[in-house]
Amino acid sequence: MTSAFAAVPAPVKISYNVTFPEAQAHYADIEMTLTGLAQPSLEVKMPVWAPGSYLVREFAKNIESLSANTKGKALATTKINKNTWKINTAGISSVTVKYKVYAFELSVRTSFIDASHAFLSTTGIFLYPKGMVSSPSTVHIKPYKDWNKVSTSLEPVNGDIFTRTAPNYDILYDSPLEIGTQDVFDFDVDGTHYEVAMYGGGNYDKERLKVDMAKVIRAEVAVFGENPNKHYTFIVHNKQRNGGGLEHLSSTVLGASRDQYASPGGYRGFLSLVAHEHFHLWNVKRLRPIALGPFDYDNENYTTNLWIAEGFTAYYQNLILRHADISTPQDYLNDMTGDINTVENQPGTRVQPLAESSFDAWIKGYRPNENSYNTGISYYDKGAVVGMLLDLEIINDSNGKYSLDDVMKYMYDTYYKGKKRGYTDAEFKAGFEKFAGKKLDDFYAKYINGLDAIDYNKYLNYAGYKLVDNLADTQEPSLGVFTNSRKIITTVLRGGAGWVDGLNVNDEITAVDDTPVTDMGAILKGKKVGDKVNVTVTRDGQRIVIPVTLQRNNAYKYSITEIENASPKQLAVRKKWLKL
Repeated sequence: MTSAFAAVPAPVKISYNVTFPEAQAHYADIEMTLTGLAQPSLEVKMPVWAPGSYLVREFAKNIESLSANTKGKALATTKINKNTWKINTAGISSVTVKYKVYAFELSVRTSFIDASHAFLSTTGIFLYPKGMVSSPSTVHIKPYKDWNKVSTSLEPVNGDIFTRTAPNYDILYDSPLEIGTQDVFDFDVDGTHYEVAMYGGGNYDKERLKVDMAKVIRAEVAVFGENPNKHYTFIVHNKQRNGGGLEHLSSTVLGASRDQYASPGGYRGFLSLVAHEHFHLWNVKRLRPIALGPFDYDNENYTTNLWIAEGFTAYYQNLILRHADISTPQDYLNDMTGDINTVENQPGTRVQPLAESSFDAWIKGYRPNENSYNTGISYYDKGAVVGMLLDLEIINDSNGKYSLDDVMKYMYDTYYKGKKRGYTDAEFKAGFEKFAGKKLDDFYAKYINGLDAIDYNKYLNYAGYKLVDNLADTQEPSLGVFTNSRKIITTVLRGGAGWVDGLNVNDEITAVDDTPVTDMGAILKGKKVGDKVNVTVTRDGQRIVIPVTLQRNNAYKYSITEIENASPKQLAVRKKWLKL
């Protein structure tokens, strides 16, 4: 007979020791110890992807020399698939798993170790026990040589900066660690403490950054009405040339060029990146598509809503700078013009719907090839453009009472805080409609799930602006290809002259009409649309002459300009949109 008050098994305790005996060779040594086991076998797994970066990266490829023991006695260990090891734990209560991780890819989503520092992107560092994703763990770090700092959102244990704790694996995998001698400064924004860890040097002004980063943060908090963090960490990797970012629940990793801070454009570009990744604190890390959490760390997690999660964040990254009065209204309009030009000049925008771009991120977005420009569109760029359209629609239809801010706050309050789950496609659409005051079936059919040309002027006119193509009247001839500095074709534009007549990517253009090519910008001088030219290329080591009939260069160069005699309503929409 079993007692109704039988003892509940104690939870398994999990801890990691991280050492760097061969940091100069880009290795971390990991010991994972589990105690309190009561099972015949244990499976330990490595995630195959990092949330926020939608590509299966197979982090287990960097693991070597994995073994397991209990009190020094070796245990039978078998690798049963690409990222899982099975350990015989019959009759034992504790096991230590030892392995090495090679880390030599410095990006915002992958780990890098050398003698100067260690950046640990935790999904590629720490194994987890199958079925125990909700379990807490502790990470003990033994620093290499003179390393004396750890920057992370993981909380220290008893004030020890080299011992950190995570309440579960979702938090551990959402908390990268920067370990070394990084330059750290901090500031507070209305009760939230911010730490900025700068690796790699740079010409940044810490006091100026404190002021302007705080402005960005306050403008974003104003959208959602609260800051859910008490502590937030920016990890910044400054290199000769760098960029990109990856969001986390209470931190972010940014890539920056170390000399960009001194120029107005470079500095504003960095603050735009700060605004983008910090906006993710709400959008996608908390307000998220229903498919993105709880995470499946073994497989792709498909969603059609990255145009909201990433595209709207790209929209807000520049709008926030305007609302924080860091950029001018013209700066902001130039930023939006850049997004429009990117979208409209890419042939793929007429091939791949926006929702599909999100769903196929796993196989296309992070794996571009020479034809991607012709077949796809970025949910960042087109998502930002769609964000602008919906913002203007809502402001106009509500007579300035609401904006996209109200939609974001409503969805955050309703789904993250209220229902405590992600949203569906239909639920976010209903959120837009609530504040626009009308159905958006036609908008979705055209611009989210369809391939209709965007009627930019319909929306820009709401704010008294119009879109002008500065190349509309030109008759410049074109081969319809992009080349690199070595005159090698990198892209053949769908429907262009080179596409029709057979120029190929990787062809080296050596002559046009027997005239050697020295300057790609001058090879068609004196030619007209409709002329036939003989293009000599080197292809696979062979000389080939290809007749090409020149077409009009159909590139767009848009600008946003004010319309004459804007109405009081248009000016009111503009004022609400740009916070004039």
